[in-house]
Amino acid sequence: MAHHPELCARFHKAVELIGGRWTGAVIQILLHGRVRYAELRDAIPDISDRMLSERLRELESEGIVVRRVIPETPVRVEYELTDKGRALEPAIGAIGAWAQKWIKEGKRQKAEGRRGRPVGV
Repeated sequence: MAHHPELCARFHKAVELIGGRWTGAVIQILLHGRVRYAELRDAIPDISDRMLSERLRELESEGIVVRRVIPETPVRVEYELTDKGRALEPAIGAIGAWAQKWIKEGKRQKAEGRRGRPVGV
């Protein structure tokens, strides 16, 4: 009988968190620096305001993203990665490299932002 290793609970939680729909795209964009909400939304094709807000709240509650409110008129809200979030850069980069090698690009899979910026590359 073959031995099956047990799934590490921390690994499982990390994969579930980072593997959530749109989460990788949000992190990939934030790896480039602080971004306003509208810029994030415009850079991720087909994401709804509700879903983006949900993902940002989830990442904020996990200590991966920080929300900054700049008291201007009008009020400006920006998001950036914490040290914990920036520590994901090697993992996100490895996933991107794997995708370049193994994932075929189709019409719907071509992940370009509304401004023509590739997402996840």
